[in-house]
Amino acid sequence: MKGRKGRGREEKVLALVSGGIDSAVLVSELSAQFTAVVPFYIRNGFAWEKAELHWLRRYLKRIAFKTIAPLKIVDLPLRDIYPDHWSLTGKKIPSFESEDAAVYLPGRNIILLSKAAVYAALQGIAFIASGILKGNPFPDSTPLFFRTMETALSEGLRAPLTVVTPYAQLSKREVLERGRALPLFLTFSCIAPKGRAHCGNCNKCAERMRAFRAAGLSDPTTYRSMPSVKGKSHD
Repeated sequence: MKGRKGRGREEKVLALVSGGIDSAVLVSELSAQFTAVVPFYIRNGFAWEKAELHWLRRYLKRIAFKTIAPLKIVDLPLRDIYPDHWSLTGKKIPSFESEDAAVYLPGRNIILLSKAAVYAALQGIAFIASGILKGNPFPDSTPLFFRTMETALSEGLRAPLTVVTPYAQLSKREVLERGRALPLFLTFSCIAPKGRAHCGNCNKCAERMRAFRAAGLSDPTTYRSMPSVKGKSHD
C-alpha cells in the first residue's frame, strides 16, 4: 500500500499510535508511503498513559520526519464504562507469566476506530492505519472486524474511509526486525510502569523481552526487574 496524491489535496493517513514498538515502526513506514501522517493518540485514562505519552513524544521528536504531523491527542474516558478494570485502577495487573488473553481491553479497537474515524472524516483524511499484529486473540482484532468497521464507518459518516492494517500478517518479531534501525529504546510497552520506567514484571514487558530475544536483537530497555524470560517467543 502506498500513499498518493489525491485530487487537489495531499493524501493523508491517520495513524493510531501508542508508545509501543508496533506503532513506532508503523508511523515511520507510513511516512515513506504517504505525503502526511497524523499520529493520533486516544487518552482513555489507563494507568500507563502518562509514561506512554512521555516516550511517544520523545520518539516522535527524535525521528522528526517531515511528513509526520504534530501528535494529535484526544480524550475518551472509559471509567464510566468499566470503572473497576485493572487497566484503570492499576491493581492486579496481568503478570509476567500471564496469557495474552489476560490483557484484553473490552471494545478497545471499536473505541479507537470510532473516535479516529469521526476525526478523520471531519479533517478530510481517507485512511486510518492500525498496527494490529498476526495472532492477536481478541474479537475486535480480526480481518473481518476491520473490514466490517470500515464499511460501517464509511456509511455512517458518508465519507470514504479505508482502514489499513499492514502488519496483520506479521508477528511482533517481524515488525521489530523491520524497525531495527529506528530508536526503539524510546518506545514504551509496560502496563504497570514505575514512574517512566518499564516494570519488568507485567505481561507486556514479558512480550517485549521475548520479541527482542526472538529477533536476535539486544534489548535496549531498562527494566526495574528482570525475571527469566521463558515461554512463547512470538515468532
